[in-house]
Amino acid sequence: MNWLRDLAVLGKLRIQFFAIGAALVSLSLALEGMPSLSLSLRLTAGLLLVCGGAAALNQALEADTDALMERTRVRPIPAGRMAAQTVFWASLAVAAAGCLWLAWQVDPLTGALAALMVILYDFVYTPLKRRTSLNTLVGAVPGAFPVLLGWSAAGQGLNPTAWVLFGILFVWQFPHFMAVAWLLREDYRRAGLRMISVGDIGARLTGRQAANYALLLVPVSLLPSLTAGAGSLYIIGALSLSLAFLATSLYFWQGSSFSQARLLMRASLLYLPSLLALMVVDLLQAT
Repeated sequence: MNWLRDLAVLGKLRIQFFAIGAALVSLSLALEGMPSLSLSLRLTAGLLLVCGGAAALNQALEADTDALMERTRVRPIPAGRMAAQTVFWASLAVAAAGCLWLAWQVDPLTGALAALMVILYDFVYTPLKRRTSLNTLVGAVPGAFPVLLGWSAAGQGLNPTAWVLFGILFVWQFPHFMAVAWLLREDYRRAGLRMISVGDIGARLTGRQAANYALLLVPVSLLPSLTAGAGSLYIIGALSLSLAFLATSLYFWQGSSFSQARLLMRASLLYLPSLLALMVVDLLQAT
């Protein structure tokens, strides 16, 4: 069963759960109600193929740097259990199949957006990690695409609320990745990856970035009340969550210890699903 474990690592299944959950919430908001089981399953199947293929493709492209990092050197390719070239072509085929599936079984726009997401993630963001610390800014774009895929699956195109959801996911990624970048800064340094945390003494830049984007997330998280008519339950809940997240980011900036960075990372992993759950509860309450 080791090969199943390797496939799960290649496809980054835990990250996929976040992406699929965000897409399904976005679909529900677009439909102003719960989607059919058939549409949900078709969308989920396509996302599993696209996101899994993109994640594996990323590992094929980064096999050399993964081998230099303590966290990633045991992955299937750097550990020698799979060949990079084989994974590259297989994952490219899987991602392409997912895009075609979404275009055929969900909506043509969904398939096109999925293809753009793969291109931006694997062929723009991934090589930029070796060249500039601005890679996080670029990587946050495809990272926020799941909500656009979910919204477009409703067959109604993209409206302002879809872009508000995109903005929430885009901004949320910065405090999250600043915490991760600080925790893994030595790994990134050994691998020669240009992360803002490498050489950042005392997390002055890393912490400030996390705090700045967490501050921006406070008003951005409230925008659904303007574009989608979110009610008081969502407004109060989103404001409370965002202020708590901001406080955690400021705490990290102030101390920049390992435990503070880990706390911020965990807070970020609680924040997003909690905010998405609030959106669903508010939607159900309204209907």
